[in-house]
Amino acid sequence: MRILLIIPVFLIQLSVIAQEHAHKSSRALSFPDIPGYLTLKTDLHQHTVFSDGNVWPTIRVQEALRDNLDVISLTEHLEYQPHAKDIPHPDRNRSYELALKEAKDHNLILVHGSEITRNAPAGHSNAIFIKDANGLMQKDSVKQFAAAKKQGAFVFWNHPAWYAQRPQGNPILSDFQKERIKNQELHGIEVINTTDYSEEALALALENDLTIMGTSDIHGLIDWDYIENGHTRPITLVFAKERTQESLKEALFEGRTVAVFNDLFVGRPQFLKPLLEACIKIESSKYIANTQILEVKLTNSSSNTLWFENGMDFNFYSSSPVFEIKSGKTKTLKIKLLERKESLTLKLKAIGAFEAPRINPILEWQLSIK
Repeated sequence: MRILLIIPVFLIQLSVIAQEHAHKSSRALSFPDIPGYLTLKTDLHQHTVFSDGNVWPTIRVQEALRDNLDVISLTEHLEYQPHAKDIPHPDRNRSYELALKEAKDHNLILVHGSEITRNAPAGHSNAIFIKDANGLMQKDSVKQFAAAKKQGAFVFWNHPAWYAQRPQGNPILSDFQKERIKNQELHGIEVINTTDYSEEALALALENDLTIMGTSDIHGLIDWDYIENGHTRPITLVFAKERTQESLKEALFEGRTVAVFNDLFVGRPQFLKPLLEACIKIESSKYIANTQILEVKLTNSSSNTLWFENGMDFNFYSSSPVFEIKSGKTKTLKIKLLERKESLTLKLKAIGAFEAPRINPILEWQLSIK
């Protein structure tokens, strides 16, 4: 009898422990808002066992909470179902429904999406903000994109430089995709997918007015595929007016994004520059006593390391013109002004950021010198 009493208590304890998983970690992503907009951290390309991923949909929600994301989308392949023998599911909405149930008690926005999986030239594309994934199950790819448009979807081209479809590793905008852009059926393009940054894809985004995207395209665990390999999760920062699906969708259609991976930032200058400038807090600016050398203390408020190069005519004292500021850390610049000034425009080139292929933004802060 004593043994029978002990076993249930033990099982109850295991159940409690299993439910007490942490939703925060030391790797939590953080980026400031920019003037006029909220900065939403999103990963809009992920997979589970309901296509070719290796985890249950609830795990994707828990990972997102640990990474401090605001928005995710589980974009299961419509046409590619390698786990169908073990997990038969004629309803292509099932993954979304399971994740939505897990996310309902948390401050996480879950966007309904699917991945259209075609051979080149159509390639792979994600359709998000859809109403019914089953409605996208069309044999003809032209009809498939038309069906996504009818559902009001935002559609972006996945991993355009993927060597399995582009052996040279360079994206090629096909006639099929040109027609989709013309018909307003293709709206964005991944310039960052997993660990690959494609500056050719960035060029296509700028040339064709496509929204710049960055995604993890995760199939395994974020910890195993990224964190243990020394990487952060690739994400898209979306600049929205409000923290709602409607505002998020509006921002994506208007191209208000910056793609982020590790210490890399990629985006249009009107969003990239204010983001990076907001990441830096000017703690103080004052002269070293009895000198014309100005000390400026800068603190990095983002979760990423920021890399800069001196963009002014004035040189630094006792410092390299190229420097880093790690997350949460403060860097003191000593600037040789040669004469006393009451104000200064601090100019730094953000060498870890690109507003166009191989073009770094120049950031500016107006300093009042005490």
